[in-house]
Amino acid sequence: MARNFQLGIIAVIGCFFSDNLLGISWVDSGWVPILNPGNVLDYFSERSNPFYDRTCNNEVVKMQRLTLDHLNQMVGVEYILLHAQEPILYIVRKQQRQSPTQVIPVADYYIIAGVVYQAPDLGSVISSRVLSAVHGIQSAFDEAMSFCRYHPSKGYWWHFKDQEEREKVKPKSKKKEEPSSMFQRQRVDALLLDLRNKFPPLYYQPKPGEKPIPVEVRKEPELPAEAVKQEEREPATKTPAPSGASKAPPEKRARLQ
Repeated sequence: MARNFQLGIIAVIGCFFSDNLLGISWVDSGWVPILNPGNVLDYFSERSNPFYDRTCNNEVVKMQRLTLDHLNQMVGVEYILLHAQEPILYIVRKQQRQSPTQVIPVADYYIIAGVVYQAPDLGSVISSRVLSAVHGIQSAFDEAMSFCRYHPSKGYWWHFKDQEEREKVKPKSKKKEEPSSMFQRQRVDALLLDLRNKFPPLYYQPKPGEKPIPVEVRKEPELPAEAVKQEEREPATKTPAPSGASKAPPEKRARLQ
């Protein structure tokens, strides 16, 4: 039972790799030191190579001991050496020949340092790129949705895992205290203006570093002595005499009985 199950798994894997050969590679270390454009097709036609089709025309020519020039006169699948860059790179093409002048490319294989790979076709490249992009976008949406929170009273908001740690590590910025308020500045300016009016400066400096210049203080003209004496007399004459109402009431005398 277990043996049959293992054989079934191997058969499924073999079918998968036979259909899709883009994920595998093949190498025969015995051929690597002697690879050249003359024997690279013989190396590619090894029986252990999964990329080689046994029913191709190359196999027929090989069994009949003919040269590769006879491939142009045959119809069917064949392999040719498309490009060679000794000693590291060889490109082998699999094609379907329909006439001596008409062929249809089927697949390309590149050999790098003796390791054989199948070159992906345009559809496989586009499919792989689109699949990678969709997977990345889907992963981004899934991660974004994991940070989304909802409450009927608050609505939607974002809650990140490291948000609390950032708030703990982040130093709290201290509010800068103003040296004085607007009321204090206006009050001080008013007091300074009042003091300046009462005690005007004796000197002023036009520019920093220059010698102070004395300020001319205008003195009020003094009144003559006679006018001063006359002003002192006028208040004395204008003072009203004490009225009778302001006199003290007469003393009451006791009656004799």
